[in-house]
This record gives sequence, C-alpha cells and structure tokens, in this order.
Amino acid sequence: MQLYFIRHGQSANNAGWGDPDYRESPDPELTEIGVQQAKIVADFFEKNQPITKSNDWNIQNQHGFGITHIYASLMERAVHTASYTAGKLDVPFETWDIHESGGIFGRDGDMKLMGLPGKPRSFFESNFPSFKLPDSLDENGWWLERPQETEDECQLRAERIWRDLLTRHSDKDGQPEERVAFVSHGGFFMHLMCAILGLPWKNASNGLRSWFLLNNCSISRIDVNNDHVTICYLNRTDHLPNHLIT
Repeated sequence: MQLYFIRHGQSANNAGWGDPDYRESPDPELTEIGVQQAKIVADFFEKNQPITKSNDWNIQNQHGFGITHIYASLMERAVHTASYTAGKLDVPFETWDIHESGGIFGRDGDMKLMGLPGKPRSFFESNFPSFKLPDSLDENGWWLERPQETEDECQLRAERIWRDLLTRHSDKDGQPEERVAFVSHGGFFMHLMCAILGLPWKNASNGLRSWFLLNNCSISRIDVNNDHVTICYLNRTDHLPNHLIT
C-alpha cells in the first residue's frame, strides 16, 4: 500500500495568519491562491497518474502514481481541494474521519471554543456531487456541535485511522497494490505521523517540541510493504511554482 497525504490549499485562515484584524473562521474556504494550488496538484496527478514502468524503482513517482482511492475530510478547504483531483481521476472519492484537530468550533466572542454544527449534507451534494457521504450526515451538520476535540483525542483518532487504513488497504495476495490519497490537514498529519511511527505526541528529545511541517497542497508519501513502513518523502512541492508555495 502507498499512502499519499496532500494538505489542502491555502485557506482564508492560512492567509490571515498574523493579521491582528483578521477573524478566524471555524471552517474556512480556499483563497484564490488555494484554488490555484488545488488545480495545479490535480493537473499534476492527472498527468502522472498512469504507471509507465511497473517493474522499475518508482520511489519518487517518476513512473507515475496510479492513485486508486481519494479520501477527504468534511472541512470545506479539504473537500474543495480534493474535488479537483477527483474530477481528473476515475477513482472512488469519499469522506473519512481525517478532519483537522479540534473539529468545528467558535474562534471568538461568545462562541469561542464552543462546538458548531459544520456544513450540512445539502452543502456537499450541491457543491461536490461526486463526493460519497456517510448515510448519517443530514441537515444538522457533520460536527453536530460536539465539544472542541482535544489533542489527546485527536491522537487517538489518528491511531484508529491508521489501523483502519491498514485493514482497508494493505496489500492482499493476488490483488494489485492500492494507492490511497488523503486530502487533509497539517495538524492531523502531525498526529498521524506519530501514530504511524509510534512517536510520543509532539515530544522530541532533550525537551524540544516536534512538528512535521507541510506546505499547502504539498504531497507526502508513506509506503507499507509486508512488515515495513517506509517514509518515501515529506512535504513535496516541486509541482508548484515558487509564487504558489505557501
């Protein structure tokens, strides 16, 4: 199995980082730059989707990607980013519980840190009709005003997602290798990498704090073969022009 982790394109919150006058959104949309990034990464995957040399060493995907499944979180910036690649590739496109740490919650005022509903089913059906949704999602939203998710809860979720990913998509005798794309978030990626590598959450050696940095619409690749996990590359951005690396 190959896992490709794509961080969403630049969001309004990303663009407003450091601006004291900007008010963060609980579920920000993509900026114009974010849309450009998402379209470029989609074109990149489409151009390099076919596996051109199946028996050759392909650790940098110089002979193609061969994506077989695309999953996105139910946060707007992730599903919007993923929709462009899903529109280029004829593969299943559905949601999974790979949202950003914290979930959907208020950012200021009386609603600060309070759980909010998230987008309803009609939003996704109207804007992303090919996106497969869970039967449980209705007009009450997907987060359902749950409390803000703690970092410890996010770590447990990442560990569960990793176990479930191996169950769903690990190599099976007589079956072709599956190549899965997650379109998700930077904070969740940190938790997922800790789950994959068995690392303590955010704790490096000598009292330092750890973080796996991802640029918007970067690609990271993790392979699972037999009893080995191989980190092939992290935060790849060579498909983006320099002015769109954010």
